[in-house]
This record gives sequence, C-alpha cells and structure tokens, in this order.
Amino acid sequence: MPELPEVEALARFLDERTSGRTLVAADVAAIAALKTHHPPVTDLVGATVSGAARQGKWLDLAVVPGAASSPDDGGLHLVFHLARGGWLRWHESAPTTPVRPRLGGSSKGAALALRLRFDDGTGVDLTEAGTRKRLAVHVVHDPQDVEQVRTLGVEPLSPDFTPKTLGRLMSARNQQVKGLLRDQHAIAGIGNAYSDEILHVARVSPFRLTRTFADDDVAALHEATVTTLRAAVEASAGRPAAQLKDVKRTQMRVHGRAGESCPVCGDVVREVSFADSSLQYCATCQTGGQVLADRRTSKFLR
Repeated sequence: MPELPEVEALARFLDERTSGRTLVAADVAAIAALKTHHPPVTDLVGATVSGAARQGKWLDLAVVPGAASSPDDGGLHLVFHLARGGWLRWHESAPTTPVRPRLGGSSKGAALALRLRFDDGTGVDLTEAGTRKRLAVHVVHDPQDVEQVRTLGVEPLSPDFTPKTLGRLMSARNQQVKGLLRDQHAIAGIGNAYSDEILHVARVSPFRLTRTFADDDVAALHEATVTTLRAAVEASAGRPAAQLKDVKRTQMRVHGRAGESCPVCGDVVREVSFADSSLQYCATCQTGGQVLADRRTSKFLR
C-alpha cells in the first residue's frame, strides 16, 4: 500500500505532468471503484487540470470545467485512494482502445479501474491487483466532501505536528503505539510499513501502550516520525511512478525484511503475523531482547 512518501511523490509527479492539460477522456473500467455518482465522472471531460495534491494517503486531481460547462459548475476534484493493491500507471502515449466497464471480477493481476487521457496524448491508468478490490474514486466539488478526507488527522510533516500534539494523541486513549501511528483519524498518511520503520528508529516496541510514554519518550517518537518520513519523501522525490515501489523497498530497515539482519545491531529481524498483515521489528533494538509471540497470544510489552 502506498503511504505518505509515495503518495506525495505521485502527487508531485501528476502535478508536474498534468497541470494545464485538458482531459479528453475519463473512462471507468471497475464500476465498484467509483464511489460517487454526482457530479458524474463524464463532467471531467473537457476540464483543465489546475493541479494535483495529497491529502493523507489520498490523491486529489483538481480540474477547472471547460468552456462548454455552466459558469455555476465550479471546480471539480478527482479524489482517489489506492488502497492495498492499487497503483498509478503513467502513459506517455495513452491507449485509445475503448474501455469496457465491469461490475466486479476476481482477477489477482493488476486490473484497470480508471483511465484518464489528456490533450497531449498522455494518460493515467489507475489499476488494482488482488481479489479484494478496495481502490476508491470520488468525483466531488470539494475534497472535504469525502468523509475519509474530512476526518483525517494531523499531517505529520506539517507545523501542526509537534511533540505536544503527539503527546495529546497518545494520552487520549491507552492503545498500542503502532495502532496510533496507523490511525488515519489521528495522524494522516502513515501505514503498516512506515509505522514499523518509525518504531525501529525510535527503539520502541510496536505493542507498547501509549500512556506509558514519558515526555522524553514522546519527543523521541516525534523525532523518529518526522525524520523517517522526511527521508522517505526525499528519496522518492522526482522519481517516476514506475520506480516508487522499488525505492520504498530499498529504504526499509525492518519492514518486509524478516529473517534478515538488523542494520543497526545485526540481530535478526523478526515478524508477528496477523490475519491479513504482519509487522517486523528488531528484538534487540526495540523490545529489550524479548521475542514477541503471535499477537493473539502475546502480552503487551511496556
């Protein structure tokens, strides 16, 4: 799943390549991916892109209606979330073959969900791999019309994200710190991968409870969050969409590296598996040497 650094890179990529371009086609292939019906997606055709931006892990393509539209139509936003299996594929020469809408499908390969074509012949495909289709596309007048965007928490790379802000979030409810970092209503943009990385940098157990953190611990976690995300954003900056997954993988210290050596202490990177996900950590760096059992049977570490 793309997280804040990759989505930020995709937003910059789209902004650079599509701003000022006019949409000549917007074809929905996966009907289930389209979560709104008014305005219709066809209203995007003839509109000019005014820019692309990121909202947490959501991408926002803003457009200005064309001359044929009513002056009262106002601007539109194509807001989409790539979910676990979604991705953005850029075409320097976009396919012009007709897109056939489908109601569902169980294909495990990357299936087309939406295709956009621009007046210079370029285009974007939104695709989704896997059988669990969760990619979400919204056409709205304002990104805040999308509830998941409106209810996002603080942006971790914004001035609003301070140690004091993080401390308030941690004291609001006693929960596992990894769960807090991944909660989009609390902190926007961090998912499974970067929460593993942040906790490794902070030398904190993923199961540690948030109300056990002293002020110094909160400050250290804040610093680890900001530095980890900034480094990842810098590593992804300027990369084409096709390279971002590989860039992310190469930057990971523990996430996705179970069985490999910790780059800090040399201990083996370990894994805890859940029903549909897993986390990775270093026992020496993060849990005082204690190996975590499966989440369903282990006790919280403090």
